[in-house]
Parts: sequence; C-alpha cells; structure tokens
Amino acid sequence: MAMNNDRKGAIKKLRLLTYNSKSNVEAFRKKLDEAFSVAILPNGVERTEHNYGGIKCDILSPEIYASNRVMIYIHGGCFAGGSPAAYRNFCSSLATKCFCRVIIPEFRLAPEHPYPAAIEDIQSVFRAVFTEEQINSSLNTEKGEKIALPEIIIAGDGSGASVLCALIFNLRDRYRACIKQLLLFSPWLNLSQDSKLLTQRKISDEVMTGDVLRRGSSDYTFSQNTTIPFVSPLFAEEEQLKHFPPVFIQMGKKEILLDDAKAFRNRLIGYGNKCELDVWDDMIFMFQMADEFLYESHLALDKVGKIVTEDEAGKEAVQIENKPKLEHSLFVDA
Repeated sequence: MAMNNDRKGAIKKLRLLTYNSKSNVEAFRKKLDEAFSVAILPNGVERTEHNYGGIKCDILSPEIYASNRVMIYIHGGCFAGGSPAAYRNFCSSLATKCFCRVIIPEFRLAPEHPYPAAIEDIQSVFRAVFTEEQINSSLNTEKGEKIALPEIIIAGDGSGASVLCALIFNLRDRYRACIKQLLLFSPWLNLSQDSKLLTQRKISDEVMTGDVLRRGSSDYTFSQNTTIPFVSPLFAEEEQLKHFPPVFIQMGKKEILLDDAKAFRNRLIGYGNKCELDVWDDMIFMFQMADEFLYESHLALDKVGKIVTEDEAGKEAVQIENKPKLEHSLFVDA
C-alpha cells in the first residue's frame, strides 16, 4: 500500500536548504544541520572520517558494496551552508542503493571562502581519492591480470552541482575517462541575470526563489563571474563539454530550473555525450531529501541505484566487499 504523502511537510523541510536575503548565515547553517542530521544512520551504514588532500571527509560504508566503486558527494546549500552531518542520512541511502562507499567532503563555504575555494577543495579530494583507488586496484589484482579501473562516481545537488561541473571542466580527458557516472540532483546550472528565477515575475516553484539564487550567488562570487562556466555550467564552451562523463540528472517537474537542465542536457548530447534527464511529475526541488514525507523519494533513489549498479550491458556489477580499504592511504589523517 502506498504511503500518504505530506507535501506541505516536505516543502517546509526543503525550504531549509535555501538561503535568502533575510537569512543570517550562521543561523541558516545551524537550522539546516538540525533539520537534516540524524543520530543513527539507516540500513546499517557505518561512518568513518578521513583526510583526502588535506580536506576532512566523511566516509559512509554500507554493509555490502562493490570494492572498486566509490562516490564523491558534493553537497548543496546555496554555497553558504550544508555539511557532511546534514547529508549523512541522504548519502547513506545513496550508499545502500548504489552498493558503494560515499565520501562527503567538508569543503570551505561562502561568504568566508568565496569562489573558487570550494572548487579547489573538491579538486584536492578528487586527486587523493583517484590516486588511492588506483593503488588499491593494483594491490588487489592478481599477478598477470589486467588491473581493473576503479569506478568513480561524482554526485552533487543544487549549488554543489555547479562545483561538480567546475571540477570536470578542469580535468584532463584521461581522468574524465575514469569517472563512471555524474549524478546531478536539482542542479544550479545558471546563476546569471538571465536565470528564470530572476527574470520571471511569477514563479510557481514552491521551494526556490529569485532571492535565494541572488543571495547564494552574491555571497559566492562577483556578479561579473556569474556567466563563466566554472560558476554557471550552462555557459560552458565546446572544449569543456567534449568527452564529458555520462550524466544522470534527476529533478522535479515543478522546478523552475528544469529548463536549464534541459538546455544543459541538449548541449551535452550535441557534443556526443550521454545524458539522461529524469523528471518526476509534481515533484519539487530536492524532493529526494524528504523521504519521510514523499513516497516518490524512495522510488527516485531506487532508480539512481539502478543507473549506477548496472553496466552498459544491463547487468549488475558483482565485485562485492565488506568495509572500506583505507589502510593504504597516501595521506595521513589529521
């Protein structure tokens, strides 16, 4: 029997992910953490801490996972809020559905640390994770066998999706080739003055507003930077979009930013890349994080898990392990 949805409860909670001109940054961060943090992680997921490239990270490990698969999750929060604590519950569900470890970096936030601080931190994390996974793959390969490449997945939501794309724009093709999948949830792809959030007088979006985008972007960077690809991925040039890793975008049909996602998908496909846009009827910004209110949240993450765990032939990956292999880390814990 399907559960009864509480849409009003979901909207009230998800609005805590947004930051506007009336918000105090410290109060915003505190309320966000309080609303989304949990005392016990679901499904038997275990949490450890580790430094990757000098950045403190959460590592979430489900009871069963593919040993060669790891996800880096770049949280949203309008560039000014969000934390591993606030995203542990959501990312634990992702870890379970995708049968992989999930790494959540505690990157620097605006306005204390504006653009490009977050991008620099995520780049450091990626380099360290990539190197460690390469070493683990070689250590766990029998002599004479071909070394299996690690499956690296990079995911992000809202403003975190902007940071995610900036990371990819900065990567050489040989590193891009090692990324199995990019997952974008309700992405911020256009922070410029042309954004529909800023140009449309009447907005039907129940969570996002023009004030939210304006405050988040102004704390993050100067207005003249909002049309550069590293801030607004929709403005990426041809060379930045060529040889892009496969992209899966998931969002609600009620989101005003949906048109930006459609335009980004079309540009990626136009340059020969794979991109699937998964739109959920009547759903709202980051509905996946309101699973106690919306049944569709569970179904949406089921679909994400299927995208990640199936190979190109449609068969599930089978390299199963228990607990992460971090004993060969190149970096010393703080």
